[in-house]
Amino acid sequence: MTSSAHVTLRGVTKVFPASDGGPGVHALGPIDIDIRKGEFFAVVGPSGCGKSTMLELLAGLTTPTEGEIEFEGKPIRDIPEGVGVVFQEDACFPWLSVEGNVAFGLRRSNLSADEKARKVAAVIKMMGLSEFSGTYPAQLSGGMRQRVCIARTLVVEPRLILLDEPFGALDQQTRLLMGDEVLRLWRETGATVFLITHALDEAAMLADRIGVMSARPGTLIDVVETKWPADRDSRIVERENFGALTSRLWKSLRDESMKTMGRMGI
Repeated sequence: MTSSAHVTLRGVTKVFPASDGGPGVHALGPIDIDIRKGEFFAVVGPSGCGKSTMLELLAGLTTPTEGEIEFEGKPIRDIPEGVGVVFQEDACFPWLSVEGNVAFGLRRSNLSADEKARKVAAVIKMMGLSEFSGTYPAQLSGGMRQRVCIARTLVVEPRLILLDEPFGALDQQTRLLMGDEVLRLWRETGATVFLITHALDEAAMLADRIGVMSARPGTLIDVVETKWPADRDSRIVERENFGALTSRLWKSLRDESMKTMGRMGI
């Protein structure tokens, strides 16, 4: 593990056993990568390449078949302290208000009721949801519900934030604006962010580095450094070299995507 690495994967593979006793499915790996402390790292790849499996491994939701994963120098054996996850699905609890949803993230905390209330209010304000704190999810737009899910993750002050296609269900304009929000939160919190996405433009806008994965079993076939300034926002897509960056990603992915389609008989 290098001195600047926050997360390290070494020789990581994942094979899912077959239910009928036959050969298992080699879903991922081997993967070797260092993710730097405070970095925004995105992963793109064809469907079924193991992107979500990699995120689940980092979250401690499953274990590698081979290899080792470390977070802050310690092996990940189960769900590690200091890691927060935001999933693609709308994970708001419909029976709880915005405030209740965010407070749910602190349900196991030993903080006093006053301290919990202060932290919840601060995160709700950070997400621009203060005037909706008593509102229920059914009364919010998709983008606002996703803000609530992000707030519920942020309230526990994670040092590593895992984003599993959090904007997949949103329209393109909302995705760009939510990207601005995530970049702002990344700068304010100083957390390391790991994003998986199918959207090449989203990865190119948000990330410091982008890992490109092969068709299953997913391995890293390219790691692209964007060299964007930390204070970037969605206006970065207007730059001439933004198109060159997304073109490079697609050039790496096209053949791998075709392999996946061939397996699916498309």
